[in-house]
Amino acid sequence: MDYLQKTFERTRHEKRAAVIGYITVGDPDISRSFEIIDTACASGLDILELGIPFSDPTADGVVIQQASGRAIKAGMTLAKGIEFVCELRKRHELPIILFSYFNPIFVFGVEKFMDTAMSAGVDGVLVVDLPSENADEIMQHADNKKNTRGQFHFIRLIAPTTDMQRRRKILQDADGFVYVISRHGVTGGNSNKIEWDKLGNEINSMRHETNIPICVGFGISTSQDVKATGKIADGVIIGSAIQKLIETNPNNAKQSVANFIKNLRSVN
Repeated sequence: MDYLQKTFERTRHEKRAAVIGYITVGDPDISRSFEIIDTACASGLDILELGIPFSDPTADGVVIQQASGRAIKAGMTLAKGIEFVCELRKRHELPIILFSYFNPIFVFGVEKFMDTAMSAGVDGVLVVDLPSENADEIMQHADNKKNTRGQFHFIRLIAPTTDMQRRRKILQDADGFVYVISRHGVTGGNSNKIEWDKLGNEINSMRHETNIPICVGFGISTSQDVKATGKIADGVIIGSAIQKLIETNPNNAKQSVANFIKNLRSVN
């Protein structure tokens, strides 16, 4: 059974987009972070993107950069993040994708990372600074590893600047889902607005080239954004808006994140 595939089959049957939440593990501290993530999983997330903190998160905006800084200061590491997955697996079956930069994985040891992540119940990885063409740096170690959750997925990114030839190759190689970046810029920024008609046309074009679920992230923060994304994509990815709730009121973040996710599910 492939839990990621099963999730998209379920959300398609329910005629809605999958709600995918990004949360930086270890923010605002290790104990509260687990409570927040545990509650988020119980509040309606379909897929969890567990962000591994990194000291130089160049693809991320200020909100996630600061979340990474707080998590690192609290002592969070890649190894501890995988331990979080082990604990979450005692309570939740939803797919968990690790979101990381390549440096923490390289330092940890790529084959060791694959061994421990797959044994913990991780469903896949998104390495924001590892191009699709270099996926084998990680995926060569996926064979013959313990994995009771189906295929281990390497999630590939398509950006507004991706040319048509490269986009076609990414779609051919994709599995799990494709992460489509909605606009230029970094996560959480609002200087570049999403052009919904243009984005919808691009996704329609992609559907002629792949049957893999297409999910949209970057700049998705409101219920209106979620509704608009749900009309054109198989999944909607929300990150900085969740992290902002944690940053603003860390002592009450568990409840505010839960309410936020429930609201997104209600409008989707």
